[in-house]
Amino acid sequence: MSANYYNASNAVKWSFLAGLFFAVLSLANAGCHGTKPQIAEQPPTSRISVTIHQPDSILISTPEAEFVAFPSGYLQGYLGREAERFTLDEPAAGAGTVEAVVIDGKDVRDFVLDFEQARIVDTSHRLGTSGKRIEISGKSNSHPEIQKTVVIEVYDDFPTLAVSTTAYKNTGTQTTKLDQVIAQAHRFNASLTDPAAAPHQMWSFHGASEKWGKDEITLITEKFSRENAMEQVMPGDLGEGGGIPVVAFWTKTGGEAIGHLERLPQVLSIPVKVEVDGRVHTSLQLKPSMLLPPGATYSTPTSFIALFHGDFYAPLHLYSGALQALGWKLPTPTRADYAANWCGWGYQLKFTPAQMLGTIPKLKELGLKWATLDAGWFKSRGDWEPRSSIGVDGIKKLTADFHREGIQLTLWWIPIVVEDGIGKDVLNGQPYQVADVVRQHPDWLMLDKDGKHARMTAGLAGLCPAVPEVQQYYRQLTERFIREWGFDGHKLDFSFAVPPCYNVKHHHKSPVESTQAMGQVYRIIFETTRTLKPESVTQSCPCGTTPNMAWLSSMDQAVTADPVGSIQVRRRIKMYKALMGPGAAVYGDHVELTKITGANTRNEQDSGQDFASTIGVGGVVGTKFTWPDHGSKFRSVQLTHEKELYWRKWIRLYNQKMLSDGTFRDLYVYGYDSPEAYAIEKNGKMYYAFYTSDSWQGTVDLRGLGPGTYRVLDYENSRDLGTVDGQNAKLSAKFQEHLLLEVSPK
Repeated sequence: MSANYYNASNAVKWSFLAGLFFAVLSLANAGCHGTKPQIAEQPPTSRISVTIHQPDSILISTPEAEFVAFPSGYLQGYLGREAERFTLDEPAAGAGTVEAVVIDGKDVRDFVLDFEQARIVDTSHRLGTSGKRIEISGKSNSHPEIQKTVVIEVYDDFPTLAVSTTAYKNTGTQTTKLDQVIAQAHRFNASLTDPAAAPHQMWSFHGASEKWGKDEITLITEKFSRENAMEQVMPGDLGEGGGIPVVAFWTKTGGEAIGHLERLPQVLSIPVKVEVDGRVHTSLQLKPSMLLPPGATYSTPTSFIALFHGDFYAPLHLYSGALQALGWKLPTPTRADYAANWCGWGYQLKFTPAQMLGTIPKLKELGLKWATLDAGWFKSRGDWEPRSSIGVDGIKKLTADFHREGIQLTLWWIPIVVEDGIGKDVLNGQPYQVADVVRQHPDWLMLDKDGKHARMTAGLAGLCPAVPEVQQYYRQLTERFIREWGFDGHKLDFSFAVPPCYNVKHHHKSPVESTQAMGQVYRIIFETTRTLKPESVTQSCPCGTTPNMAWLSSMDQAVTADPVGSIQVRRRIKMYKALMGPGAAVYGDHVELTKITGANTRNEQDSGQDFASTIGVGGVVGTKFTWPDHGSKFRSVQLTHEKELYWRKWIRLYNQKMLSDGTFRDLYVYGYDSPEAYAIEKNGKMYYAFYTSDSWQGTVDLRGLGPGTYRVLDYENSRDLGTVDGQNAKLSAKFQEHLLLEVSPK
């Protein structure tokens, strides 16, 4: 240990003695005045220890993990301690994968941290009342005028998580340009946990919203590369973007994840790439592209490394828990959020009110009490007024007719976007119109660097969400939809990223104020709706991709967002349960999307009927069937007599079990447990779901049971499968595609 560590300990000791002296003095004074003495509550003692091995490393030990900081800036994580510890981290020798910067166009990687000057104090209480904070500074030989300071914090409440920030200060006399910053750099090797595995051979989660239908969960391949851009409008017709700022990697032994831990969206990327050394390289990369005058400092967002057992569920749940400790609040679902839903999208854009209303008898027969009026009802995006063939009176009549039959109705629309006459509608190929709000309030629009209207999803322009008048506009729109027109909630679609705004009339301190204000508009919509109708449903859909953390806490029903097949339904339900809580309401989207041909084209055919992938994982059932026969245009989603029998069976089963409001149990590891498995706990029973692409035969493991004997029921087919011992709960099974089990104490 260094002398500084002992000095820090002495400082703590003298601080404690001084506090004790003044506490005794206060007691004496309180007694003299006849008042009851007030004893100050002492902060809890941390179980985290910090050891400096000068000059090689700093070891931070918690009851469940260890973190090692190196002079290069690399922070290595170990799950477990001493002889039992595990890691995927493999720091490269020399100037390999380390924190770095690009200064004046030059890549600078020779910063060395000075452990002799390390300062160890109690944590800042951001993530709990006890923990340790280590502050370390260093310099670069090639750029000695730039001082680097790293702060690492580890909390007792989050013993497998280390958070850090890095600051670069210009201590020289000349202005420099900071082009790029690389933080939280890591080099992962699966062979460290399994000598038989190739270094890249691990499963991964990628939180970026990059492209409709792209898998966010994938096995790393030999030439794998993914940019993982966050909060950036992606190139292409749809302009996806947003994301959860987390990437995670795991083997059957355990895993590690990195990301940022800011409550506001941050424009950055977390690239993942298998380099020529066969290892998986990842880091946080920022492009401040800013001038750093003498005395100025640039600080990175708070980043983290997380260690875990299991798969992507564990780090996402940990990430959500840490954000909540920072004050991020998730809404409590209502009973309405768990109701099965029928969506009118089966009738496409040119639906008629008669088609919507004509489906009501079948909805009632099937036990569906919620419905959605989908796209195509409006004149233009931005104004959100009904098309002339429907009119405001027609909209009001539609909601009233659904309500009269006991069915609630949500409305499809897109916040922030607006038609400005440029480009074509991605849904029907028609030219965009110019919305009235653009004519009346042109100063509300976001502008790009060239002074043109900034582009969002589907090539649309956007109203700047950081402008107070725009926020008020969306409050008024919400009041119109809910109070005046009678809708019971929203399906907010195409919920992607908001671009930076360079409109000088908005007086932004930074162009990214628009990006970071996106969540405020979604929060206004959600809270206004809940105030007007407490039993409402607000859903946000990041079509075909992961959600945007900007609005994740401003909805009460998540959605698997246009999944491309059953496997995405299951994995995304698990993802949302991790982020929003094990009892979160997660809409499995239209069951027809569980089997798709021609995905995301005008010739797409949706013919899926895999209700089991939603029900077994704890999702909310949905469908978009058309009824009665309206001709060949809707043939793939028409509810035929044969399909009706099947739909009736599964919707009844969903309403009976309602596993969507049970407690998701993280008991199986995706990619390593076979068959693919999930577990839900509800009313003293355990529900298991097993899946395979074709057929499966063998022994399934029923995890999470306590001591005793349990009865096993195949609840889909009402088959008694006998009993199992909770201490060794294994069951011989043979099934096609899926097996759904209810296990109850005997």
